[in-house]
Order: sequence, then structure tokens, then C-alpha cells
Amino acid sequence: MKILVAVSRILVGVLFIISGLIKLNDPLGFSYKLQEYFGADVLNLPFLEPYALGISVFVVVFEVVLGVFLLIGYKPKFTVWSLLAMIVFFTFLTFYSAYFDKVKDCGCFGDALKLTPWESFTKDIILLVFILILFFGIKHVKPVFSKFPTTIIALLSFIFCLWFGYHVIMHLPTVDFRAYKIGNNIQEQMSTPPDAQKPVVEYNWKFKVNGEEKTYTTNGSYPTVDGDYISVDTKTIEEGYVPPIQDFSIESDEEDMTSHFLSESKLVIIAMYDITKGEKEGMAKLKAFSDNAIKKGWTVIGLTSSGSDAKSFIKSEYNLNFDFYLCDEKVIKTMVRANPGVLLLNKGTVKQKAHWNDIDDLEL
Repeated sequence: MKILVAVSRILVGVLFIISGLIKLNDPLGFSYKLQEYFGADVLNLPFLEPYALGISVFVVVFEVVLGVFLLIGYKPKFTVWSLLAMIVFFTFLTFYSAYFDKVKDCGCFGDALKLTPWESFTKDIILLVFILILFFGIKHVKPVFSKFPTTIIALLSFIFCLWFGYHVIMHLPTVDFRAYKIGNNIQEQMSTPPDAQKPVVEYNWKFKVNGEEKTYTTNGSYPTVDGDYISVDTKTIEEGYVPPIQDFSIESDEEDMTSHFLSESKLVIIAMYDITKGEKEGMAKLKAFSDNAIKKGWTVIGLTSSGSDAKSFIKSEYNLNFDFYLCDEKVIKTMVRANPGVLLLNKGTVKQKAHWNDIDDLEL
């Protein structure tokens, strides 16, 4: 039992720290995932959506701190009971998402590692087994150090997590795992290589043969059947290659301007997924920055999912001298974790990216 507890302690502690730090690197992204879970078509808890960011920070800080507590043996009963409560909740959540096909990516490891709900549920079941070993062998979870250094390490881990979470919210994630990270070319991320794996789809054809309904399965070809066709259902066996960027577009009221702007060698994108929720201090900085960029020969555009009235209001309110174009809200949230955020592109390649707090650090 001592060996099982020791192994479980290391595996669970390390996994909780890694998983928590990845999400703590991007708490805003995790809050978007929580909003997805709180939505009417998943858990139907819309009243929690405004508090998603606060809940996000609390959960990921708690996750990292529990991992540290477990490894150093700080307050074993509190730590193990908390781990058990968390894993039971997350196991239910991932099972619910998987069984009812509600959320395609659980968000357990942020954008660093995509897991399907079923994969995440399996991971949680394995973790639950290890945590139950800790629960029943809790007497073997002893502190690694004496009381004072153990308390200091526990306190420092908590302070570090709070500082790190605040830092990335007020700036940008320290490590960018998304397809719009600096150095990536948007056109390349949108394209499908010629040798990419094709999806495997199963076709189930229903026919009425001699008065009976029969099903014939093919890989897409129409079956040769002496009967009356009823219907066909498709089932994806393997997804095949999916481009990292799928829904990016820059649209005016009249046309799609994506190719036009992505061919620009000096393009500034002001990204605001919702103009009405834009940070006022950040909005105030846009005027001077955009004027300076245009003066230096840059093409400046805004991207938003907001309507024409909101776009007109914000232009006149802050006397902005660039136009806003339409883009999907989820895409803009993925591009940059700020509202507003700024990207500098050279023919579709992301050269610089900044939170509005760091807009003065961009080199034009």
C-alpha cells in the first residue's frame, strides 16, 4: 500500500500541476470553455456565465496548489478530500459532455493538448482510481519536510499562482499554443496539405426489399440493390486532417476581404470580439496607436463580431480613423486574449501580438 500511495501521489500531483499550469497560462481561454459548459444547451446555467473568469482563476489556482500540497504532504486530509471532490465533479462533467455530445473539446489541457470528451472521461476515471488509492491509504501521505518549510512552500505556491494568473490576464499568455501565435502564417494554417489524411465515412443505406427494410453499408458508393431507396445515414469513423484555422475571415457588408488583407505586407489588426465589452482604457489607447501606424505606412483594420451600430458608435466616440470588418466572435477570442488586442501581420504571418496594456511595446 505504501508503494501504491507513493506512485499515486507522484502521478496525481504532477498531473494536477501540469494541467493547472497550462490552464493558468491562459485563464481567459479556460473561462471561454466554462461559458460553453454553462450554456443553455449543456448544463443550462447561464447565470454563471458572467462569473466564468473568476471561477476559471479559482479552479486552476486550486488545481495547481492541490498538486503541490500533495507532493509536499501539506494538510493530507484536506488535500485528498479536495482532490476527490474535484475529480468526481470533472468525471461527471466529462461523461455528460461525451455521452450527450455537448462539448467537443473538454479544455483539460487548454490549447496545448486537445482531448475529446471520451478521452478526457477515460483520463478522469484513471485519475479517480489513483485518488481513491490515496483516499484509502491517506495515513501513508506524510510531509516531505518539517512543518515550517512545508508551510512556506505551500504559501509560496499559492502566491505564485495568483501572481501568474493576474499577469497573463493583464498581458497575454506566456506560452501561446494557438494557431495564431507569432511566427505562424494564417493562410498556411487554413490550408489542407495534398497528402493529408482524408476522413473515413461510413454510409448506411436503407432500402425496402421484398417488403422488408434492409440496411447496406458502403464507403460512399451507391449500392446495387434490387429494391426501393428509403434513406442514407452517414457516420464518421475517422475525422481525417482538420486545418488548425477553419473559420477565419475578414468581411465587409459587400464582400469577403480576407485574401486582400492577408496579402498586405504591413497590416495592423485591432481585434475586438465585442465592441460593447471593450476595455475603456484600451479603447482610449487605440486612437494614438492607429494614427501613428497609418502615418508609418501600415494598413489598419478592426475585426469584430459586433453589429454596424456598435461599430459606428465606437468610431465616432473615439474618433478612430480605421474601419471595422466582420469576423466570428470565437475566432477573434482565439486570435488574441484581449478586448481590444493587436496583431501585426506581414502577408498573413503574425509578426507581433499585444494586449492593449502593452500596445506601446509594439514596434512599427
